[in-house]
Amino acid sequence: MTSMTLAQQIVTIALCALATILSRAIPFLVFKNKEEHPAFIQYLGKALPSAIFGMLIVYCFKDVSFIEAPYAVPELISVIFTVIFHLSFRKMLLSIAGGTACYMLLLHFIF
Repeated sequence: MTSMTLAQQIVTIALCALATILSRAIPFLVFKNKEEHPAFIQYLGKALPSAIFGMLIVYCFKDVSFIEAPYAVPELISVIFTVIFHLSFRKMLLSIAGGTACYMLLLHFIF
């Protein structure tokens, strides 16, 4: 196993930070004027959040067994809790944190 030198680690971290900053800043630079955005960009703004959450749900359930104990019960309870929490408060981060906390508590104390 080879390890990176200190210089390689610094360059790697700097490039990752730069890529993150650029990926956050480019949309603001491209669409900096107040005029209406192109229809395709508006469509992406409406469609991508749902698509990303759908992908995350599939990813979260990919290794869950519905035919072996505990039969995905903690996962399903947590999803139901998250949906109810979100419908009640309409706060995305609160819903995600609440669902994650529910899942962790179920695993730690019940299952």
